[in-house]
Amino acid sequence: MISHVLCRCICKCPIYHTFLIICANLFLIVVFCMNRSTSLHEPMCIFLCSLFINELYGSTMMLPFLLDQIISDVHIVSFSFCYLQIFCIYTYANVQFCNLAVMSYDRYLAICHPLHYSRRMTGNKVAVLITFIWLFPFVEVAVMISLSATLQLCGNIINKVYCDNFSIVRLACSDITVNNIYGIIYTIVLIVGVGILIVYTYIRILKVCFSGSKQTRQKAVSTCTPHLASLLNFSFGSFFEIMQSRFNMSNVPNMLRIFLSLYFLTCQPLFNPVLYGLNMSKIRILCKRFLFGKM
Repeated sequence: MISHVLCRCICKCPIYHTFLIICANLFLIVVFCMNRSTSLHEPMCIFLCSLFINELYGSTMMLPFLLDQIISDVHIVSFSFCYLQIFCIYTYANVQFCNLAVMSYDRYLAICHPLHYSRRMTGNKVAVLITFIWLFPFVEVAVMISLSATLQLCGNIINKVYCDNFSIVRLACSDITVNNIYGIIYTIVLIVGVGILIVYTYIRILKVCFSGSKQTRQKAVSTCTPHLASLLNFSFGSFFEIMQSRFNMSNVPNMLRIFLSLYFLTCQPLFNPVLYGLNMSKIRILCKRFLFGKM
């Protein structure tokens, strides 16, 4: 009874977070879209808008239902809705990861090749990168779910806040060889491939910082700090979700597991707009102009 009451109290915070997430992300998207200067057409602003749109998608699609499941006495979900949860959560996480990787590549070009930035980051290239950010994760997750949906399940209990693909596969009593092979390919292509891109870009940025002038180092720190903070925050939430799916976490208190599971869908989408809004002077100026007119 006490645990149930505590759970209800804890779940009030994500409800307020959801409202703040919608307001913060929508506000910055509107600020970018209402601005008619060249700032709107800069690649970094377009990638940020993509990031904010994905956070609206990830935090508002499943969160109300998850909160209702947590605080209610009945924790039942249909098979179709379980697969819908997997699709929404996995696409949100994959789009977020790809978006952060593309932003790191954009920062690499701006810092390591500043004189050739406009030639290398053209409008067509931005369009191709945005297409990759959104199309690749949706196709990849759709194939994964289509393979899992054909499995014959011998159980119906998942010890998690929401459904995930690995938990579904573990319930299967049919052959899962194809699922395992695709899971390996999925991990190599997404996590290893995209992760190597992020590591490579920051190695090159650090190399330029150590060998460049003080002005170059200041520029690198001011432009990369928000991105690095966002990447570390996202990695923390993703790491716990992977650990919770792959290993037995029964020794971890239920309250902590619920909090960290909801952290992935609440704190990350609220963290980014606040972080970029406070740290990037260009965004602060746009917000002031949007709120108070020309200054």
